[in-house]
Amino acid sequence: MSALDDLIAAGRALVDAGLSPGTTGNVSVRDGDRLLMSGTGTRLGSLTPDDIAILTLDGAIVSGARPSKEVPLHVAMFARNPEHRAVVHVHSPSTVAVSCLEPWAPHTAVPPLTPYSLMRVGQVPLLDFVAPGDRAMGDLITDCPLLFRAALLANHGAVVSGTDAATAVDSTIELEEACRITLLTDGRQRRLIAPEQVAEITTRWGTPWTEIASVS
Repeated sequence: MSALDDLIAAGRALVDAGLSPGTTGNVSVRDGDRLLMSGTGTRLGSLTPDDIAILTLDGAIVSGARPSKEVPLHVAMFARNPEHRAVVHVHSPSTVAVSCLEPWAPHTAVPPLTPYSLMRVGQVPLLDFVAPGDRAMGDLITDCPLLFRAALLANHGAVVSGTDAATAVDSTIELEEACRITLLTDGRQRRLIAPEQVAEITTRWGTPWTEIASVS
């Protein structure tokens, strides 16, 4: 499929998974020396070629629909993970809810409760709040000293990158599930995956994780 087809399919998959209600969220795909991005105010489940903005890699508009105000978020994620070809940003219920809580640890808002989020995304830092559309949103991504392929934006939602659009969508779905489990176990005595097992899983799957002292 073309990059355009991949982007349209990704939008539909996010809506089918219940992660993009109404006109929320946006998706972008890298296509050579340009970015294709869902336009502002579009419904991700019913994107057409007319709904897509074409941008340079630094976010300048080339043609097509008016892009989302969160272009800096996408540009920064591609710059951080240059081998990745897709970025997803959603306001899904569980990621938003966890983004409104204090993070589990300095390096990740999501504790190691299941192997699947470790395999898909690894650590998920919580970035400071800035208003949607503020160019400082890109700076938060760029300036974070941690390695990551997914992050929570405080009181806002999630941003995830992947090697292709389908991978970015699958990782976003897994992150939503990890956040849902985080909420279900909040305030209870959790049984976490042991640090040495976390290290083994993330090393095997090539996902980022910062080794820390035990946290409960």
